[in-house]
Amino acid sequence: MKRTTRALGALAIALCSGAASAAPIFWTDWTGGDLDAGSGFQAQGTITTGSSSVTVTYTNAQGIGFYQPSGGIDYWQNNRAGRNPATSPYTSAAVDNIPTDTDIVALSQMGLQTLNFSQAIANPVFAFVSLNGNGYAFNRDFELLSLGGVDGNDCGYWGCGGASKVVVDLGGGNFEYQLNSNNVGGSEPHGALRFLGTFDTVTWRSSSNEFWNGFTVGVQDTAVDFCSANPTAPGCTPSGVPEPASLALLGLGLAGLAIGRRRKL
Repeated sequence: MKRTTRALGALAIALCSGAASAAPIFWTDWTGGDLDAGSGFQAQGTITTGSSSVTVTYTNAQGIGFYQPSGGIDYWQNNRAGRNPATSPYTSAAVDNIPTDTDIVALSQMGLQTLNFSQAIANPVFAFVSLNGNGYAFNRDFELLSLGGVDGNDCGYWGCGGASKVVVDLGGGNFEYQLNSNNVGGSEPHGALRFLGTFDTVTWRSSSNEFWNGFTVGVQDTAVDFCSANPTAPGCTPSGVPEPASLALLGLGLAGLAIGRRRKL
């Protein structure tokens, strides 16, 4: 098993700043209560884009810390001083807007969990609060877009803190993409990351029991609408199938020769 670690501070955030122009993100409107009759947890919400409605289902067999689908404390504000998109830990050169309302899913247990979307979506953004002593290991690659206390951003609700991306080679062409608190500049990472591509599910593992760390998720658009406007973007062309011009060049080439702690409420 091989690990590649990247300490993500000001330099790492700068790597993402030029990846794409800022866009409004359609955030999940979490609703209802726990749909799991047992000891686990399941909740649903809706993402409403410019032309579609996408149902989001979150499933966690271990259970969670708490679920806030409406009202309550606004954990998405800047350093407990209200919202300011210009210096928010959750906005960046790629994301225009802070998560809407006060909706949040607060985690407390280690183990696997999954987000399912009722249709394929494009470039989902995952916003997190107080990663703290925990870490997440995703089944999809991501780029860290922003952190509290980095690149002129205010701290998050519980403070500031750095994070590291670790890519683990599991063998057989399989990888795990980890986001871990690294205690650089504080112990309370708040920020946002983005998965590039089009798909309808994301799975990740919380690495430890810690009450609590929270998240919500949004998307740039549905896959259909995004790919209609950006046909050559990642995830919008069939993987491994060359376009006609590429096929012609390939043919010529072949002829010539014969990729916790605490706390907090």
